[in-house]
Amino acid sequence: METMGISQFKAHALKVLDQVAKSQVGIIVTKRGKPLAQVIPYRSSETKPEPGKLADCLIFEKDIVTPLGDDMWDACK
Repeated sequence: METMGISQFKAHALKVLDQVAKSQVGIIVTKRGKPLAQVIPYRSSETKPEPGKLADCLIFEKDIVTPLGDDMWDACK
């Protein structure tokens, strides 16, 4: 999740909120390097996925192999 200083967030709040809504990826707002708030996309509790469709229920990580390294990944198979 991306971080952003509070002064930058204040200056570009509307643009940042549009970006969060469009990308569905939250942003952590920091003050002097410490996390202060988290801006996350709104998801209606009334909206339920259709049976058999779990796309909205899953979190997709960018790369699950790199943290282990190629050698460890092959060993874990």
